[in-house]
Amino acid sequence: MSGIGTSILAFVVAIGILVAFHEFGHYWVARRLGVKVLRFSIGFGKPLYTWRGGADGTEYCLAAIPLGGYVKMLDEREGGVASHERHRAFNVQPLWRRTAIVAAGPAFNFLFAAVVYWLIFVAGTTEVRPVVGVVEDDSPAAEAGLTRGDELLAVDGRSTPSWDRVLITLLDGALSGGTVDFQVRTEAGESVTRVVDLGGIGRVGDHPDLLGVIGFRPWQPVISPTVAEVVSGGAAERAGLRPGDEILAVEGQSIGDWGELVTVLGEHAGTPVTIAVRRASGQERLDVGLNEQGSEYGVLGIRPEVPEGAYEGMLHTVRYGPLEAVGQAAADTWRASVLTLNVLWKMIVGQASLNNLSGPITIGQFAGDTAASGVVPFLKFLAIVSISLGILNLLPIPVLDGGHLLYFAVEAVKGSPPSERAQILGQQLGIIMLVGLMGLAFYNDIARLLG
Repeated sequence: MSGIGTSILAFVVAIGILVAFHEFGHYWVARRLGVKVLRFSIGFGKPLYTWRGGADGTEYCLAAIPLGGYVKMLDEREGGVASHERHRAFNVQPLWRRTAIVAAGPAFNFLFAAVVYWLIFVAGTTEVRPVVGVVEDDSPAAEAGLTRGDELLAVDGRSTPSWDRVLITLLDGALSGGTVDFQVRTEAGESVTRVVDLGGIGRVGDHPDLLGVIGFRPWQPVISPTVAEVVSGGAAERAGLRPGDEILAVEGQSIGDWGELVTVLGEHAGTPVTIAVRRASGQERLDVGLNEQGSEYGVLGIRPEVPEGAYEGMLHTVRYGPLEAVGQAAADTWRASVLTLNVLWKMIVGQASLNNLSGPITIGQFAGDTAASGVVPFLKFLAIVSISLGILNLLPIPVLDGGHLLYFAVEAVKGSPPSERAQILGQQLGIIMLVGLMGLAFYNDIARLLG
């Protein structure tokens, strides 16, 4: 399957799973509280497949547009309700029941993420130790004293057994714009603290490579810049690169190893480049467009041949016992939720770039990339998107769950629901806000595609 095909399939699967879990939260709590559910739909638009089940004859539906879903409950505001079933209508329920039903969707998104993290922690994952590689001169990392071979044991007091943990903690620190304490173990085995000043790196999101802005790279073994595999449908395949090609230069800049190749390609992201290669027939020059897959990093679409033992001593297994994993999963879900809210707030006040907002195209690309990388990366992707979906639905925007909860809060304070006119105006405002948000997300997606 092509890269685009993989991304589309992975996106549909991911959104289908997350929407189903979100809507199941509404459905499950409504049923437990005695509210009649008329329809449970995954997707919008024309139904592709429907069936009925349960004592209430609930209609279950798979629809054509896989970008959401809904649970339709018995409600006097949406049609006639028989007198013997009025007590099962949503609109006549006590305030606490309606609140619980509406809040259950986002709550199940957070629960889904926590369960995924728990499964990953219990099963265990093989991670590359967060060891520093190249450190750029005159960078915040260099000024703090970070050197090649330093292993990052903790960042701001939080244990960092993997690069995932390092990046999340660094992003949190970058949003605050202060200093971050790196607890490191040097190559000599000495434990020291390095204080990195993030105050001058600019707004988060202005540059997608956070580690590059700070001034260091993850450790990489020295690997020959020889192509072992060409990704089907990628820029390299279209340009004519073949397995066995040795990359000698990019835009006239000599390439010594795979790490240099990655760095140079990143410097030319979004532009066509000329690559000099050596193959059995002699040296050749090939023109390659690095923005053809919408990448901000200069993805070429090739993989190297990693020598056996290259990562010896650099890999370790991160695993927790079932009980300890509960705390770790809850902590990671909480940190990711707070970080997402922090990013949203910083974007609103202008202290973080709006480039952080992504639409379905970028999400689809990440879905395809993580799915191609394996089960664990895809599960981590699902957890992060599930948290984002939960937070998005809790925003106090009418037509979203958060908007309904806002109306319920008003009802709790004044003793009666907002007027029908106020609710209609709120829904219209909510639709305008959502259209604007989606428009910005699509703009960012297309801007990335165009480099």
